[in-house]
Amino acid sequence: MGFSTRILQLRKQHGLTQSQMAEKIGIHLTQVRRYESEEANPSLDILKRIAMVFSVSTDWLIFEDKEREPTDEMKLRFEAIKQLDDEELRTVNNVLDAMILMHKSKK
Repeated sequence: MGFSTRILQLRKQHGLTQSQMAEKIGIHLTQVRRYESEEANPSLDILKRIAMVFSVSTDWLIFEDKEREPTDEMKLRFEAIKQLDDEELRTVNNVLDAMILMHKSKK
């Protein structure tokens, strides 16, 4: 479910017309129409306003379901990590942090 579907869903859940939604967010009616028809995407400022007005996260607004979830393989690893003691967990975190930092430095 993309942004256009989510904003339409929010509007309907709250029983708002496009005009009422535009007013609530503080944007022009045309923008709501463009968002719902996938003709445009909001700026960060507008995205933030929508999230605050409707008490939802920006992640929920912009990411597809399960788009940010780890793979099944990684989920199994995370389950195994839960069983480690505190020292082992710190080591795993340090290794992950180092790998992420190394990856970022390559870019």
